[in-house]
Amino acid sequence: MRSRQAALPFILVTVLLDMLGIGLIIPVLPKLVTSLYGGDLSDGSAIFGWFVASYALMQFLFSPVLGNLSDAYGRRRIILLSLLGAGLDYLMMAFAPNLKWLFAGRIIAGITGANITAANAYIADVSPPEQRARNFGLIGMCFGVGFIAGPALGGVLGGYGLRVPFMATALLTLLNALYGFFVLPESHPKENRRPFDWSRVNPLAALLALGRYPVVLGLAAVLFLERLAHDSLPSTWVLYTTYRFNWTELDNGLSLAVVGIVYAVVQGGLTGPIVGKLGERRALIVALTIGSLSFLLYGLATAGWMLYAIIVFSGVSGVSGPAIQAIITRKVSVTEQGAVQGVLSSIQSVAAILGPLMATGLFGYFTSKAAPVKVPGAAFIASGVLVAIGVALAIRNSRLQPAMQPEALQVGES
Repeated sequence: MRSRQAALPFILVTVLLDMLGIGLIIPVLPKLVTSLYGGDLSDGSAIFGWFVASYALMQFLFSPVLGNLSDAYGRRRIILLSLLGAGLDYLMMAFAPNLKWLFAGRIIAGITGANITAANAYIADVSPPEQRARNFGLIGMCFGVGFIAGPALGGVLGGYGLRVPFMATALLTLLNALYGFFVLPESHPKENRRPFDWSRVNPLAALLALGRYPVVLGLAAVLFLERLAHDSLPSTWVLYTTYRFNWTELDNGLSLAVVGIVYAVVQGGLTGPIVGKLGERRALIVALTIGSLSFLLYGLATAGWMLYAIIVFSGVSGVSGPAIQAIITRKVSVTEQGAVQGVLSSIQSVAAILGPLMATGLFGYFTSKAAPVKVPGAAFIASGVLVAIGVALAIRNSRLQPAMQPEALQVGES
């Protein structure tokens, strides 16, 4: 029997490597796209935009597929196959001879990257209800660590060649798949599985199916608004700080590293204690409220040093995601955890597509000559309003006590 002790660390490492892989190629992908496309960075920027959008679109389309497959055939099989596919895909991109091959590789990366769906379902399977928020917080910590380490390591490796980060990511991912083959137990027993049904994998139909769980549907809307707001930060941060405070690349790099550190600390070390003390519902409402205020403060800041104070203040807002996930996992049956996680991943993917477009559009308009008044922080202010709406929805949809569920299932043989 495979050890259950190895399960949670392996899932966390898998999520970390997913984020690390994304971060590793951030410094080199624009230049690689431009070199294959021809011309300068300005010419290649529009093509690069399609690379970003295609990745998020594939996650939107395939998160429900992988979630439902994991409900039907088990989490272990889907996670390991997606890791194997991701590793081979990074090799394909490393040696892509032209832009078409690179674009195809990026699409496949979006599909295999949807394994976060099965990973979240795995966490729901193996975690007792009272520990789910903490464990989902650990996943968030891995995102934060990957956000810090990935771009830095990618920048160093990129100095040896634009394709070297792809090779490094492929090696790490394939080694993790091999390790998982020996240590990862199955978390979803056969008696809790259900047949795969294509009618459930349509992301729009799957979203409508959440109507069977009204509270979950409402919390999914909260998750969407929070993610839509959150994506304004990475997409407009550099634009905003450069325009308003004349920050340099070093200033922006340091500030984003601080964001990642604070996020990782809160997700990995404080989520459990905060949720344990306040309870999931109150922790969610407090975190969203702090998030809304933080965005408003970002948009209204009058000096660059203020942003660092706001970054620290906003840290507690990172509890909202794990709290939402923990509440939702209590509201659905053990046979549908994968499907619901797939829908949630798709919702976040849609936000990842729309958020940057909304934020950059607001920044562009309110710093242009056409604007009736110059408001460089318009995107952050709008994000604050979106999260405030999320607070109202969270209060409304999290009032009911979570439905009782059996204790987390023991992990046995695959």
